[in-house]
Amino acid sequence: MVVIPAGRFLMGSPASEAGRESNEGPQRDVTLRSPLAVGRYPVTVAQYRAFAQATGRGDGGSCWVWSEGEPEDLPGMSWRNPGFVQAEDHPVVCVSWEDAQAYARWVSGQTGQRYRLLTEAEWEYAARAGTKTRWWWGESEAEQCRHANGADETTLAQLSGASGWTVPPCTDGFAYTSPVGRFLANRFGLHDMVGNVVEWVEDCYRHSYVGASADASQANTTTGCGSRIARGGSWLSGPQTLRSAIRDGVPASIRMNYGGFRLARAPGA
Repeated sequence: MVVIPAGRFLMGSPASEAGRESNEGPQRDVTLRSPLAVGRYPVTVAQYRAFAQATGRGDGGSCWVWSEGEPEDLPGMSWRNPGFVQAEDHPVVCVSWEDAQAYARWVSGQTGQRYRLLTEAEWEYAARAGTKTRWWWGESEAEQCRHANGADETTLAQLSGASGWTVPPCTDGFAYTSPVGRFLANRFGLHDMVGNVVEWVEDCYRHSYVGASADASQANTTTGCGSRIARGGSWLSGPQTLRSAIRDGVPASIRMNYGGFRLARAPGA
């Protein structure tokens, strides 16, 4: 875990930001009132395997995978078999929001400390790490391959159906997931906050920030709970969907071979 400091930030994206989606605003000041311990990396295959073996957690029977450039819910696919080869130090994929919650409860029980998903506001605060630019590393698409495992020239060369995708002029060497921590950390010392896997957060999905709390620790759990929020883009995301402000709503029971999670813990909790 990495302890990130309390602070204030401007959440969302300005109307002028290139690639902006309509659900990224309105921008508002949000405050993280107390320091927060955040996982340095997303939860790995090895960590999730220990949980599944200890609890007998099922695999769910199917997972949404990318096939010929389109998502498809395929039976027999799971975190054990996501459609590509993973090592134990890769981020676990094909896990639902419900799986992530079960994992957090198990870790809490094992340690006697309260682990949980980040709220959406905590996630963006942690991802931006004090920056206001489109990406936490700045405004250059060409820098993506040093900082995030996203769609790039490796993807075009190795992923069937990706030939027409818009990617930056760089190569990161990974067509699918990479080991956690392989890319540069942000200013808070967190790796893979964008790219590698999209990350489940606590909140229910709402299409805008109108009426949202200015307290980063307060998740929206009262409206829009047909879907939960996933943040950060993944190995198949181009530059526009690796921006710090990008967000999406996904049903809590859905599993994706580009989706995972990381945990948070209040220091001393």
